[in-house]
Amino acid sequence: MIDIGSNTVRLAVYQVMDNGAYRVIDQGRWSARLSQKLNGDGILPLDAVSELVEVLRHFRRICRMHGATRIRAVATAAIRQAANRREVLERLGRKAGLNIELLPGEDEARLGCVAMLRTMDVQDGFLVDIGGGSTEVSLILGRKLVNAVSFPFGCVNTALRHSLGGGAVSAAQIERLQADIQATMREQAWIAEHPGLPLIGLGGTTRALAKLCQRADNYPYANLHGYEVPVKKLSDKLNALAPLNVDKRRKVPGLSKDRADVIVPGLAILQSVTRMTSASRIVICGAGLRDGIFFETCLPRTDVSDASMVLEESIRNLAALYPSVPQEHPLQVNKLALTLFDRLASSGGQSLPSRARAWLDAASRLFKIGAIIDVNDFSDHTFYLLTHAHWNGLTHREILLTAAIASYRGTSPARKKLSAYRQLLQNGDYEAVFKLGSLLQLAAALDRSESQAVTSLHVSVARGNKLKLAATARHPLPVERTEVDSLAKEFRKIWRLTPRLTVV
Repeated sequence: MIDIGSNTVRLAVYQVMDNGAYRVIDQGRWSARLSQKLNGDGILPLDAVSELVEVLRHFRRICRMHGATRIRAVATAAIRQAANRREVLERLGRKAGLNIELLPGEDEARLGCVAMLRTMDVQDGFLVDIGGGSTEVSLILGRKLVNAVSFPFGCVNTALRHSLGGGAVSAAQIERLQADIQATMREQAWIAEHPGLPLIGLGGTTRALAKLCQRADNYPYANLHGYEVPVKKLSDKLNALAPLNVDKRRKVPGLSKDRADVIVPGLAILQSVTRMTSASRIVICGAGLRDGIFFETCLPRTDVSDASMVLEESIRNLAALYPSVPQEHPLQVNKLALTLFDRLASSGGQSLPSRARAWLDAASRLFKIGAIIDVNDFSDHTFYLLTHAHWNGLTHREILLTAAIASYRGTSPARKKLSAYRQLLQNGDYEAVFKLGSLLQLAAALDRSESQAVTSLHVSVARGNKLKLAATARHPLPVERTEVDSLAKEFRKIWRLTPRLTVV
């Protein structure tokens, strides 16, 4: 997927496996600044087109190296706005050997929504994608696209229009810039009719804002997707960056050097959208146009109206990407773990977070993926994979907790794994990990032979704080009984119950 954007040209090479698993295996980017290169008559000069041809040829070679069977290239605002767009597209296609689609603004907004809905469980919200030459704003209600518009202003052409060169940007300049933007946005009355919704940000400007905030806060989790930025922090960053010239902005920790000259107009646009929508918060979506094109082009259509499908699809994809064990064993452990949870969560005196079952469900289906690296230390590798893989449907905190549950090997190792992420944790999180992790251990013990011998399990609490596990099984369970007994002491410390397995 090649996105010929107004500010940046980006490549993403996707691999789709026979089992349906998919992942990005290579990426490329080139700072194009096509909007800056349009002359006074709106013509994109041929020397800029020739430079772009060489970039596309390079991207095409990367695709061939990976054996890509299909390349889809789209052009957005800068070429849409070029007076010679027909000639540009013809020359690019002929010289670079690609069929390049000119993407209408409405389709650009729609594909951004596809990317967001496939990777986030947001029910309602505004979506904003600030590019170099255009800004798309969309309204999502009940996980359906209700309204969308593409405005002809982005971070690059706004900088040109308001003569924001390499120097500091005054408060008066920002005020004039935002007055123009808001006047244009007021033509779309629906933008102001749903105050208090989150604003989901796609594109380089919102990602740059997130990186700045994460760097300033020493945020311990290196993931942008799902990261939340309070509205006040947007104002703080804009106010801090605007008085600096470009050279000084290039030295700001966390800010990419090639974005230093367009970050202020980009943030000013974002602030305008935030104010017009009266957004409650800004949430970063790491997926974008290329992902939306990929989902629509290469994957089966999915009913995105159900938000739970986001997490479900991520679990399915991770399990397929890391097929370390036959799936019958994790599925059996998952079934047993949820049976134990449902019985114990309903018993008195057990305090667990409302999302605990979802964490245990995910952890019990993915707990063995680390075995693809090394079966002896698979739990440590599982924690690493789950905290570094791209998966969706959980917050950053929930991903960390799920990874700790999936890799649980006792209270001390769990504390050690989570110690670097204390900033993200809440009161009670360690206790939840201990309870759910030990529950997963017990469920795995009940299928230690990996034979799926247990066909049903009756769980009850008896006198003397005994947790009776009455299993109906296809054969005796000596290995499972030994495993359960070895876990009993640790389990009793956490749950104040001693598990005992019997076969009925």
